[in-house]
Amino acid sequence: MIFKDAALRQLLVKTRHLAKNKRRKIYLVGGFLRDLLLKRRKPNPDFDFCLKKGAIAFGRALSKIIGCGFVILDKDRGYCRLVKKIDGSTCTLDFTDFRGADLVEDLLHRDFTINAMAMDLDNIFSDRPAGELMIDPYSGRQDLESGIIRIVHKKNFLDDPLRILRAFSLSAIFGFKIDRQTLKLMQRDKKNISAVSAERIRDELFKILDTPKAFDCLIEMDKLKILDVIIPEIKIMRGLKQGPYHHLDVWQHSLETLRQTEILISELKNSKEIQSYLDEIISSDRKRRSILKLGAILHDIGKPAALRHKAGKTIFHGHERIGRDISEEIIKRLKLSNDDWGVLSKMVFWHLRPGYLADNQIVSRRAKFRYFRDAGSESISVLLLSIADQRSTRGRLTSEGDRAHHEKICLALIREHMRQAKIIKPRPFINGDTLIRKFKLKPSPLIGKVLSELEELQAIGKVKSKEEALRAAKKFIK
Repeated sequence: MIFKDAALRQLLVKTRHLAKNKRRKIYLVGGFLRDLLLKRRKPNPDFDFCLKKGAIAFGRALSKIIGCGFVILDKDRGYCRLVKKIDGSTCTLDFTDFRGADLVEDLLHRDFTINAMAMDLDNIFSDRPAGELMIDPYSGRQDLESGIIRIVHKKNFLDDPLRILRAFSLSAIFGFKIDRQTLKLMQRDKKNISAVSAERIRDELFKILDTPKAFDCLIEMDKLKILDVIIPEIKIMRGLKQGPYHHLDVWQHSLETLRQTEILISELKNSKEIQSYLDEIISSDRKRRSILKLGAILHDIGKPAALRHKAGKTIFHGHERIGRDISEEIIKRLKLSNDDWGVLSKMVFWHLRPGYLADNQIVSRRAKFRYFRDAGSESISVLLLSIADQRSTRGRLTSEGDRAHHEKICLALIREHMRQAKIIKPRPFINGDTLIRKFKLKPSPLIGKVLSELEELQAIGKVKSKEEALRAAKKFIK
């Protein structure tokens, strides 16, 4: 049997049974078959089915039988979707009418050869090897075995320009190479990506960022200037020199920072705490590690606007603040969530802060407290970004000693942050009501400022009792 999962098997049994009752020839196509041959399982499986006609009516009837959600995605194309919850997973079933006179012509309109295979639903439980049951008019199995991503037809990028990005996301996920002729067609049609919805672009971009091969993939995209279409703000980063502390221009430095970020994440693979932190879902299915990689790309995006020359020196004063504002526009354009923006904004805005801390041989308790307070939940991600940023800075005025010290400070702060996270935070000695009553104050921003000051003093051990807190508060108010 080529398919053994009991719950999903039953779903397919009901689909096949309905097809027999309605005398419809149903074909399973696309990514599921590709993954079947690769022996790859997805946590949330999705099935693509096609039939000569009547896909929407068939999907509606099946949704009533299996008890699931049903939505028409494209009435003209006969395209509908069913969504079924099974054992904590979400299973998606898409049904479409043939995009042509027959199945072979339908497969011609699919994106890549490795996704242009089909199987008669009657054969899904056959004892024969899956490869023998494939309908494969465009040599998808051969490309799958060779690790090649090849477009089925030269006009397919025109039909859906998002396929250009999907080629790269598949390349990053499977480690496949993109066929040379396919790359030429991408170069020809890349301008059309701008017409694709932001949500679809975002999702393919994050599929790439979620893999350990994001740098390799983005380098290939950059060769074709495809990234310029997605994030046009990077154009003016190219060729912008940074002075003697850097050996790369701003854009190449940003890409190198991404590379170093992936290397650093790999080096820390045995740290369960850090990996768990990076795997935290920030929004939808986007992880912190993916947003950290986007932060690596965007951390210096404010430098072109901040560029100044003073006394023969190249300076970028305030580029972190400008970069945060530019990043916000990019985040909005890509339709990312407020939670995603909250994470990315701290990475971009505070990415210089660890470097300032590392300028000291010993970081004071006050400086540590203020850093952890300001960077908040992104304290660790900012430190990781700072290490990657520093590793990517190899101009003639930098030294291995400085880099080693910077990294030592950052890693020590990461360990301290993880240690502090396990400690129950002490309760404050006094609250806002106490301040109002004791010092005859009116509710105002002053109360928050006093409490913030007292929290810092308590954290660094300068205030150890209610009496000391009141004395410190009195002094601060004056």
